[in-house]
Amino acid sequence: MTNPAFEPTGETAESQHSNAERILGTIGVANRAAGGTESRSASKLWWDADADDYQAEHGPFLGDTEFVWCPERLLEREANLLGDVEGARVLEIGCGAASCSRWLAERGAHPVGLDISGGMLGHARAGNERSGIHIPLVQGSADMLPFATDSFDLACSAFGGVPFVADSGAVMREVARLLRPGGLWVFAVTHPIRWVFPDDPGPEGLTAVGSYFDRSPYVEINGTGRATYVEHHRTLGDYVTQINEAGFRLHDLIEPEWPDDLTETWGQWSPLRGRTLPGTAIFRCGLVA
Repeated sequence: MTNPAFEPTGETAESQHSNAERILGTIGVANRAAGGTESRSASKLWWDADADDYQAEHGPFLGDTEFVWCPERLLEREANLLGDVEGARVLEIGCGAASCSRWLAERGAHPVGLDISGGMLGHARAGNERSGIHIPLVQGSADMLPFATDSFDLACSAFGGVPFVADSGAVMREVARLLRPGGLWVFAVTHPIRWVFPDDPGPEGLTAVGSYFDRSPYVEINGTGRATYVEHHRTLGDYVTQINEAGFRLHDLIEPEWPDDLTETWGQWSPLRGRTLPGTAIFRCGLVA
């Protein structure tokens, strides 16, 4: 996601999500903008095509009833970023298979899982059946939340939604709209500094090749030029500004460290890089009453 030049996906396609790229006919990366409609379309296409492979690869790590914030294996039951959730109405944005929502439900919350991908929601329904914890599921985009104003106490997102929309400020405003006064919004994204480096878990991933201030999105395309995957870059300062402008106060910015006992590699995340560079940024924000 860090090289804006147009090039064949080749080796990348073989090493990361090659099945989805074949399904979608992805041929390369385009150095161009991607607006809201195109970003939403690409995200739906990509996550529908990749849902089965993603869950096969990462499902055991994530579990059916666990709340894992990031590849660094930060668990909500240890971090307690959401606090006491008993009785709280919670929206999980970009819920994927909804394991976080089921964990919340086990602790007395009333969660709703939202995802743009029907394929991912299919895995969420399967997880509901396996666990016996039936979470309400809604298909929708993070920047156009289909819920009434003041309808939730908490909102959370563990790598879901925020990086894939063209206007993440719209996500902040939408979350602020649907939260009750004093509500909490906690979301995890790839740490913005990672955009400077290649997506390589090995030594090559430790050498900066781009500018932190280049906000060009990463756009994969098919043979007709249609976007098949879009991810947007913001700096830490961009996120802080959007949080403040939406009416939140930033309580904490968490940069999880790589655990000594974690030996797994997850895409670009690895013990080598994790010991050197932050891979995840988690923003904990309170809505100003």
